Amino acid sequence: MSGVNEIRSAFLDYFAREGHEVVPSSSLVPRNDPTLMFTNAGMVQFKNVFTGLETRPLPRAVTAQKCVRAGGKHNDLDNVGYTARHHTFFEMLGNFSFGDYFKERAIELAWRLVTKEFGLDPGRLVVTVYAEDEDAGQLWRKIAGIDERRIIKIATSDNFWAMGDTGPCGPCSEIFYDHGPSIPGGPPGSPDQDGDRFIEIWNLVFMQYEQVPGARVPLPRPSIDTGMGLERVAAVLQGVHDNYDIDLFRALIRACEDITNVPADGPHRASHRVIADHLRAASFLIADGVMPSNEGRGYVLRRIMRRGMRHAQLIGAREPLMWRLVPALTREMGRAYPELLRAEALIAETLKLEETRFRRTLDRGLTLLDEATARLVPGAALDGETAFRLYDTYGFPLDLTEDALRGRGLTVDTAGFQVAMERQRAEARAAWAGSGEAATETVWYGVKDRVGPTEFLGYAADRAEAVVTAIVREGATVARLEAGETGLVVFNQTPFYGESGGQVGDTGTARAPGVSAHVTDTQKKADGLFVHTLTVDTGTLSVGDAVELAIDLGRRRAIRANHSATHLLHAALRTVLGRHVAQKGSLVAPDRLRFDFSHPLPVDAAELVRIEDLTNAAVLQNAAVTTRLMAVDEAIASGAMALFGEKYGDEVRVVSMAHDETGASYSTELCGGTHVERTGDIGLVTVVAEAGVAAGVRRVEALSGAAARHYLAEQDRRVRGLAHILKATPDEVLARAETLVEERRRLERELVDARRKLALGGSEGGASAAKDVAGTRFLGRVVTGIAPKDLKAVADDAKKAVGSGVVSVVGVAEDGKAAVVVGVTDDLLGRFDAVALVRRASEALGGKGGGGRPDLAQAGGPDGARAEAANAAVEAALADA
Repeated sequence: MSGVNEIRSAFLDYFAREGHEVVPSSSLVPRNDPTLMFTNAGMVQFKNVFTGLETRPLPRAVTAQKCVRAGGKHNDLDNVGYTARHHTFFEMLGNFSFGDYFKERAIELAWRLVTKEFGLDPGRLVVTVYAEDEDAGQLWRKIAGIDERRIIKIATSDNFWAMGDTGPCGPCSEIFYDHGPSIPGGPPGSPDQDGDRFIEIWNLVFMQYEQVPGARVPLPRPSIDTGMGLERVAAVLQGVHDNYDIDLFRALIRACEDITNVPADGPHRASHRVIADHLRAASFLIADGVMPSNEGRGYVLRRIMRRGMRHAQLIGAREPLMWRLVPALTREMGRAYPELLRAEALIAETLKLEETRFRRTLDRGLTLLDEATARLVPGAALDGETAFRLYDTYGFPLDLTEDALRGRGLTVDTAGFQVAMERQRAEARAAWAGSGEAATETVWYGVKDRVGPTEFLGYAADRAEAVVTAIVREGATVARLEAGETGLVVFNQTPFYGESGGQVGDTGTARAPGVSAHVTDTQKKADGLFVHTLTVDTGTLSVGDAVELAIDLGRRRAIRANHSATHLLHAALRTVLGRHVAQKGSLVAPDRLRFDFSHPLPVDAAELVRIEDLTNAAVLQNAAVTTRLMAVDEAIASGAMALFGEKYGDEVRVVSMAHDETGASYSTELCGGTHVERTGDIGLVTVVAEAGVAAGVRRVEALSGAAARHYLAEQDRRVRGLAHILKATPDEVLARAETLVEERRRLERELVDARRKLALGGSEGGASAAKDVAGTRFLGRVVTGIAPKDLKAVADDAKKAVGSGVVSVVGVAEDGKAAVVVGVTDDLLGRFDAVALVRRASEALGGKGGGGRPDLAQAGGPDGARAEAANAAVEAALADA
């Protein structure tokens, strides 16, 4: 029982037998503590339980918690590889009591575990207690029978734990293991305590007070929080003094030796250790959704990765190394942490991409570093301008430059580095402030410069705690928002997606003690800020407040489904219409999706059916939707589609889903949006409209999921309703409707014919009613119930009836307006012009103009009551001719 996996299991099993709930490790990205960059202790996921904001079904818990300390206040990065016990990633074993047992039971459980279960020699164990905690000292004597000389009282904060300036706190008691006199160092509390002989393996925190402003009051239900470093206790149980000599690290370092053929115990000892440690940290961070970037957590991950990759280069690895070590890591830790297995391909690909890209610039950067330091003597400092150029041009984080110079006995002028950094920021501010339309929102650049970019958690989380970093109202920054006020709020981190790439921004809630607010929109500003349009419902929201953010999860699920459906629809359009199809715009909303694409012709019904069928075939595959991080040029070269309107940096998220008949990815696109986990989560896609929106650009509109189902159900209801009205089955509705439409057209034609005959006075066409005007036969008629478009046919019939002459037909509509048609038979075209005559009729109707041919012309007017006058005007014109 000395292997790391066995020790972990033994710890969890022991406390499970003692009535503790085995709780899985939480993510390395804290969801309930916005002040932390990474989870750095076992109690982080239980913070709200200790403060009373959350309750657990069982009052006892035990965990093996993955932790990272590589940024912010808890940063061990620079020491990793050069000491026996510093790590960026480590595991913290812990047992917790939430108001259940307290000191006596905690000490009893701890002592029995280390001496009975783990079999440690009690004579080699030393404990510390807080100097004012007499109870703890007495309990150790009573339960463990420890000699008074091995119970050390510590008066400093080393043995008094506090969550913060206020909140739960209490004394703690640490268990140390004595590695023996052969190792330099003295017991805790002695002048030589920083030596390596006495090593802390377990810390028991007795939370018995609450710190309030100006006082420390007893908690009504004291609690227990413990932390045992798995790597440290494994070293003790395996009889080694160095954490890097335990079985887990030996396996990783051996894999590195096998690939590089470089011994781990020679001059490259530290490099092998750095690679093994940083492999763990990078892999677990990627598995928990952190991707390398130039900001926030992604920047820390990149620093860890590039530091490990720099040491791979130092030991002579000519090709990317760290990604090849991922299988060794999953063999060692995948059973305990299945997220490693699930993300293995993503981890390997991300490491390979980052190292490939980093190696392209590493040699150039090191050449610059060599040139800049050639004349420096040990103890001198590299100037800050050069260090900044390495960072800005070659992607060397400052600590990587410091690490590269450490072996030469050189340092870096960090103050000069910060001056160069600030100068670049000022130049960027000035350039951005003058960039046209963006200049109207210069406030956001100042906000970003002051508070930094927002960390987006929304790929993996739908809720998180965050700190208000800035509030903008009416174009200016303010300190708070009162109840009823609306403002634009920035948080240090957020699960809310900011509108971009066609996907609308998230909505949801923001809550803190005494404060309730709702978010109605989220936008991206200044290339990194997520800006939440927020209205305070109750209380006051102030800068610096910690709040719980929760997106509208139902709305987000619908958006995700529509976004993934858009990708599949895009692929189907290209399959059916041709590879020329490219996105020209999109909208991804919770209730619908819209996709604009290049295509010169309307999409016919048969093509739409096939597009819809292909899209739903991909949905029914229920294939996993995979996301990879790639360099933008490599992603496009590999066939990934770039989406219209999306801004891409050097690295992009590549989203792939479904597969074609060859097994290749059906849809692969560059996309920063949120998506379903499997295509089956989309449910169903139905196209509801297709139309042209510009020259050579078509638009399809579609629905997915529940909206598509409701739409189709409503269509089915309508069809069944029609079937009932038509006294037919649903299958017969179309044929029956076509028959009815044709029958209606026939009846309409017959009705028009009857009206025409009636308008002209019967079968003779009204010829007997024609009069002689100055030697010309003239027939004038006023009709109703005949559409203006049919008046020409009436006039043609009248011309045939009179044989030789002029006809005038005025049709009066229900709204009182009139239309008039004048016809001239062919034998009279030399004497009369129908256009001139119809204009005389139009004037009588209160209109102007008219047009047509010399033999047949049409006009209109607003005053149908003067229809007879219009005919009289034509007659008068004939008389005057």
